[in-house]
Amino acid sequence: MDLHARRADSFGAQAEAYAEHRPDYPVAAIRWALEPLGTTEHLDVLDLAAGTGKLTAGLCAEGHRVTAVEPNEQMLSELVRRVHDVRALPGHAEHIPVPDNTIDAVFVGTALHWFDQEKALPEIARVLRPGGVLAAMWLEPDTDVDWVRELEQVSASTVESRRYEPVDIMRHPLFSPEEHATFPHTHRRDSPEAVAAWVNTHSRLLVIDDEEHAAVNEKMLEFLRSRQETSNGPVDVPLRAEVFRMVRASE
Repeated sequence: MDLHARRADSFGAQAEAYAEHRPDYPVAAIRWALEPLGTTEHLDVLDLAAGTGKLTAGLCAEGHRVTAVEPNEQMLSELVRRVHDVRALPGHAEHIPVPDNTIDAVFVGTALHWFDQEKALPEIARVLRPGGVLAAMWLEPDTDVDWVRELEQVSASTVESRRYEPVDIMRHPLFSPEEHATFPHTHRRDSPEAVAAWVNTHSRLLVIDDEEHAAVNEKMLEFLRSRQETSNGPVDVPLRAEVFRMVRASE
């Protein structure tokens, strides 16, 4: 299995920790994504690669009829345990188990970089109603904040890549050109250890060996305990939600 595939498959064994320590998504970002539909009430919404339901829960709270699709059995089980009143289905972005033209909006939360876009975009277009929305979101640490930028450096591993930053979304004739907006967000953590637990849910730390993992965590905790901003809880980690929306072309 190549490194990209290993990283994509690394979350299942840590599903409970992922659900416990990953941040939610800002309501303002969800609402902005749905603006092209005119109405934002009681929509048929699909959360694709839904993980443990961090974005699913926000969509449900907005009153939408939500279908969550997730390929990893452990992640999907955690979603079902934590998020109620949602239809949860196993499936992939390249093969979505939903009928044609039945969805108003497809959301992808910090997951589009795992997709084969050449296959996924036509499949997403298939399930969307004409005029429906594809919204791809990424939550990123706000590295304009000094301690957050330093934490990124301290927690670096030998498996580094563009781990947070949005990937380029392919232009596709079935979708309008993308629109982009950024929303500030925060992730409340109770202690330096809780900040570290969040960082540890990222694939760059899930796929390294035990020795390196221990070394990175030692450096990270030493740093967090030494900084005034993070030495005592609670800590509000500054984040940015980067949101891209595209509209399904009418037929």
